[in-house]
Order: sequence, then C-alpha cells, then structure tokens
Amino acid sequence: MQTEKTGAEKIIFISYLLIAGFVVVLLRLWQLQVLQGSELRKISESNRLRVIGVPAPRGIIFDRNRVPLVKNTPYFCASVIPQEFNKGSIAALSQLLNISEPELYDRITRKAASPFTPVRLREGLSFSEVSVIEARRSDFPGLLIEVETSREYMYGSVGSHLIGYLGKLNPAQSTDPSFKDVPPEAFIGQWGVEKLYDKTLRGTAGQRIIEVDAVGREIRLLYETAPVKGADLDLSIDIALQREAEKAFEGRAGALVALKTDTGEVLGLVSSPSFDPNQFAKGINYNDWKALMEDKKIPMLNRAIQSQYPPGSTFKILTAIAALEEGAIDTGTKAECRGGLSYGKWRFGCWQKKGHGIVSIHRALVESCDVFFYETGKRVGFDKVHDYAVKLGLGAETGIELGRERKGLIPNSAWKLETKKSAWFLGETFINSIGQGYVSATPIQLAVMMSAVANGGSVYKPLILKDTAPELVRKVELRQETLEIVRDALKGVVNESGGTGAASRSSMATVGGKTGTAQVVGLRKDSKYLSEKFRDHAWFVSFAPVEKPEIAMSVFVEHGGHGGSAAAPIAKKALEAYLLPQEKKKELLNVQN
Repeated sequence: MQTEKTGAEKIIFISYLLIAGFVVVLLRLWQLQVLQGSELRKISESNRLRVIGVPAPRGIIFDRNRVPLVKNTPYFCASVIPQEFNKGSIAALSQLLNISEPELYDRITRKAASPFTPVRLREGLSFSEVSVIEARRSDFPGLLIEVETSREYMYGSVGSHLIGYLGKLNPAQSTDPSFKDVPPEAFIGQWGVEKLYDKTLRGTAGQRIIEVDAVGREIRLLYETAPVKGADLDLSIDIALQREAEKAFEGRAGALVALKTDTGEVLGLVSSPSFDPNQFAKGINYNDWKALMEDKKIPMLNRAIQSQYPPGSTFKILTAIAALEEGAIDTGTKAECRGGLSYGKWRFGCWQKKGHGIVSIHRALVESCDVFFYETGKRVGFDKVHDYAVKLGLGAETGIELGRERKGLIPNSAWKLETKKSAWFLGETFINSIGQGYVSATPIQLAVMMSAVANGGSVYKPLILKDTAPELVRKVELRQETLEIVRDALKGVVNESGGTGAASRSSMATVGGKTGTAQVVGLRKDSKYLSEKFRDHAWFVSFAPVEKPEIAMSVFVEHGGHGGSAAAPIAKKALEAYLLPQEKKKELLNVQN
C-alpha cells in the first residue's frame, strides 16, 4: 500500500514538473513572439535581407548655351555591418583597406544606430581599389561596397565661386530639419549654385531590398524603388567668356563681372585666384583644406561681391552724369589743366603731370583729366554726386543670391557729420569726385552701374539663372542728352586718339568704357623698387556694342597698376569670347580641354 502511494506521488510530481516546464516554454515563446517578436523579427530579417539606398543622380548644371559644366560620378566607399563581421579578421582587413588596425577597430566598434547599420571604413575608392576589395569580399562577411553620387567639375577652377561645390553635412546641418531626409554620408551643395539650389538639384533617393547569403553575397532582388533625378539648371553665364576671362588674369588677384544689359543676367563672374571644387567633391583632406585657408592670396574669397575698393576714375562717369543732369556743366564747359589744382596750402594733382590743357567734358572723360572733375565736383557739390551714384547702384547690396555682399560706401556731408563728427570740406569733394577718398565699391556694383548707363537708366538685380524674369530695382530718369554725351565720350575712351582704354578696342564690336587707377598709398609710383602691395589697383568698366548695348562689364586687378594696361585687355578677351558664334565657342572649349 505504501509502495502504491509512493508511485502515485512520483507520477503527480512528474506531472507537475512537466506542466511547469510546459508553462515555462509557453512563457518563453510568449516573450519571444509577443514581447520581443518585433525586435527579433527585424534581427532575423537583417540576417538575410539587406536594404541598400540608391542615390539619385544630381541635376546637371549647364551654361546659358547648354554646355554642361558638371557631370555626376560614382563615389565608392568600403563599409562593414558590425553584427556580421568577424572581429578576428581585423588584421587582414586592415591590410586590404590600408588602414591601421587600431583605427579600423575603432571605426567598426564605434556606436551606431543599429548593429546592422553599415559603418564607413574608407571613402573615395578608385575603380581599381574597388575591384581588389570585391575580389576578396567573401573573406570578410559584412564587408560591402556602397556607392554615392559625387561631382566632376569639368572646367576645374573656372567659375567655382559661382558654381560652388559639394560636401558632407556639417554638424549644424545634421540637426537642421530641412536636411532630415538626407543620409548622413550623402553629398550636398555647400557653396554657390550647388548650395543655393541644392534641394532642386538633389532629387530623391531610391531603395533596393535584396536577400543575401551568410557571407553577404546577393541572392535575389526582393523590392526596388527607382531614384528620381534632380532637376537640371541653366545658368546665365557663358562658359567661353568665363574661361577666357579667368585665363586672362594670369594668376593675378582681381575680379570680373559681366552682365546682360537688358535683363541683369550674369554672363560672367570671376574671382581670381580661384579654387578647384573637385577637391571638395571627393572629400577634401585636412592638409588641402588648411592650405586653402592659409593661402595669402585668399582663393576662397569672392572678390566680385565681397571686396570693396576705391573705384578710381571709373567714378568720373557718375560725377559727369550728376553735373550734366543738375545743369552744373554742359558740353561747352571747359577747365584748364596744368597738371594740378591748388587749394589753400594743398595741391591736388592730375595723373598727367604736364597737364591736359583746356578740356571740355568729352576730352576730360576720354583722357581722364582729374582737374576737370575736381572743378566739376565743386560746381555740382558732392551731395548731388552721392545721390546719382546711389540711384545707379553704388553704396548698397545688388541683391545677387550668392551670399554676403559688401555694400561699399558713397559718402556725403550727412554721413561725415554722423561718423566723423566733422563738416565736409571742399578738398574732400575734389578727391571723392575722382573716385578716391572715402568712396569704395565692389566689382559687381560697378557692373550694375555700367549696365544702367548703357541701357538708359534701368538698374537690374543680377540674376544667375538663364531666362529668369528680369527684376527691375529702379528706373533712374536721365535725360537722353546726358546719356548721349556720356556714352559718346566713353566710346572715345576706347576708340579715339589719346583715349586711355585703347587696349580694349575690338574688331568684333564697338566698345565704350572707362579706365580707373585707384591709389593704394601716397607714394611715388615711378619707383622701380615699389613693392607690389603698394601698387595702384587697376579698373576698367565697359559696354558693347555702343550702338545697341548688349553686355556691360567691370574688371578689377589688385595692384595691377593702370586700368588701361592691366584691366582693359582682360575685358577685350572676355567680350570677344562672348561674341563668338556658338560653333566657334565649342571649338575654343574643345581645344582648351
């Protein structure tokens, strides 16, 4: 009886044990399938599925004649999925990728969003490097080649301050909601047009879901969404003009801005020296970046819009317009130039030490007589000159959408009283009337001014896209007689005997222009020992053809000496490149490539 009881107890105990075990199994299954089901399902899928982003082709940037300025290129990267990688293979992988073992270990073990998120190990691989890695990829489970879209800038440094470059998201952009859909390792526009129209150019990335085996080899494609290419852009610039102009600077510092007179479209925008955006497109290294930042010639500075200088004798155009419009002078007004003008104990010299003799407005502009414009400024008063200069685009930002602009400065008596706590003196009228003293302007401002003189007083906002609706800033009401007098004199500057702008004369079109030499320091300019940093700046502003103006231009050469010899020849080369027939332009570009 006791034996039967003991056997029954054993059966009951075993039954309870089996039930408890079954309950534990059920609870574990419930935990795995219900509580952790979603997470474990993701891990399971990740073991056999791989989601690959497909970068969208970036929109192509063309010049105004549909010449492509950029092309898309693949950017290869070696990455690893930490969960799938055998860390015992680090030594072999470091040799394959040419990365030190400590650095490679640090990258692989660095905290990521998920153990199945690829970690970048090396970027910017060449085709040959990709081939070597692919041949050995099966030796390293989890190793893969990722492809991004980068750029090749087909004309190198030409137009780089306008076109811009690509780069990775910086820390500020990484937290910016407007970039929330951009993968952390993707390239985006960081400068110029590439930045300004980044969202338009970027497009929408696609996606591929593939099934892979244990070593990461693709078995089959399960799902795919095609990327959507970004929109193309037609810039307003003429790459033939741009290239010839940059070539003409021959490494000298300076700027050129060319505008279409009836729309404000930018036909050329040069800042010299420039930089090669291809350095950025593949991920610029620290040493190259440091070299750019420490370069004393400041290649990253956009001199066309971000540097301001005394405009020198180009400003005489504005002094002449103000005096003619206000009735202070006319074509019969004359002044005698004997090489300078005395005022009290001061003497204000003319660049022509022997003097120009008796001159009127026409010859005064043609030969750039300082004394005539001292007298003209005195007659009209510099406050009036200030008003016309501001109306015609100086002393304020032009509005071009390329980042921060300098405003320049057009002073008047109120400005001096406010800032200098002093009254305006006649001597200041003399020197400011010829573009020295307090007066300063940017190259783009002088191009806008010259365009307005050429087109009859319409001041346009400079535009960088072709066929954009013109944006009229203001219409300056100028008498036709005034415009004819000034334009005829500017034609004489280039085409008459004694004119200071003869070096811009062209057989392809009649050019009108004005040279300018902006003094840097008050030293003797005839000294052969004068350091370059003390030499005068050189200006030339122009428009063509005189009969029906189509293009207006300003050229500035830092420490170039004289506008007629340094800046005018650059304007000629830019103009003639612009006027070439399309077939000739293609030939020119092909030869230079």
